[in-house]
Amino acid sequence: MATTATAPQRKRHRAWRVLRRVLLGILALLAAFILLAFLRPLALLVAVAQTRLLFEGIHSDYTDIPFAGDTHVRIHYYAGGSGSPVVLVHGLGARAEDWAPLMPQLVRDHHRVYALDLPGYGRSGWPANAAYSIPEESAAVEAFMDNRHLARTDLAGWSMGGWIAMRVALDRPRRIRRLVIFDSAGTRFTMNWDPSLFEPDTPAKLATLDNLLTAGPAPRVPAFVQRDIFRFVGRHAWVVRRNMDSMLTEKDLLDGQLSGLKMPMLIVWGRQDHLIPVSVGEQIHQAVPQSEFEVFDGCGHLAPGQCAAQIGPVFKGFLDEPSPIPGQQAEILKRP
Repeated sequence: MATTATAPQRKRHRAWRVLRRVLLGILALLAAFILLAFLRPLALLVAVAQTRLLFEGIHSDYTDIPFAGDTHVRIHYYAGGSGSPVVLVHGLGARAEDWAPLMPQLVRDHHRVYALDLPGYGRSGWPANAAYSIPEESAAVEAFMDNRHLARTDLAGWSMGGWIAMRVALDRPRRIRRLVIFDSAGTRFTMNWDPSLFEPDTPAKLATLDNLLTAGPAPRVPAFVQRDIFRFVGRHAWVVRRNMDSMLTEKDLLDGQLSGLKMPMLIVWGRQDHLIPVSVGEQIHQAVPQSEFEVFDGCGHLAPGQCAAQIGPVFKGFLDEPSPIPGQQAEILKRP
């Protein structure tokens, strides 16, 4: 004769079924995570950065702005925090997530932070008719400021983003309270590297580019990560190429114009920057009398990301300084 399970037995059976479903779900998620890490490691890194920023109260969002004539483009950006605003502009071949090590520091320091993907980069749109020149990208930053109703803001740019930030500050000086550039392009210097490295399609090119960007010998990139990088570059290289081709004409360089930057300015450089040497930062500093110049040893071109712990306090301290009144500003500009 069959025995009937007692109530405690039935309860244990139900608990075991629930536990088994949970364990199978965890295993499925783990398998999906491993598969994603192997097939799309770049997407996983972006997801990790986005999750970290979300926990810091920094959210991902989209908006539309005019770009390249009559075209409108969808712009992806991060925003978070409250207080005085600061807009962050990434460099060539980069994206908004590159600011992830610095954004939480600024939010905790009572700033409203915006980090956008420039047109042609990250999750922003990439119109086929655009030249992706410095003037076009600078106009996009100005349009983003209009879109977010930022009548006056601090502005920071990294590498090509520094060039763009300086262009915006020259064109719209009344809208920029303080200007910060990190390892910035925008002035003439002798390049000792091949511009095609920014379209790496072989392991050798990728290793050379990594060594240019880091302070010391770059670690070897695993083969599965290389594959994902080459796949990504294959889709987006045409934007980088247009950007680079436009910059290499040198018609948009800022030599001879930098004295027009009258707002307080911080120049930050990695001493071991092999891409844009620290001497470029020194030249910009000499051209802008009221600027402050900070060089960080042991840091390369990726200083704002790799050396964020050292750079963050200096960045925040500069933004927190009271801006001089016009009379004080004039006195600063008179100093040798």
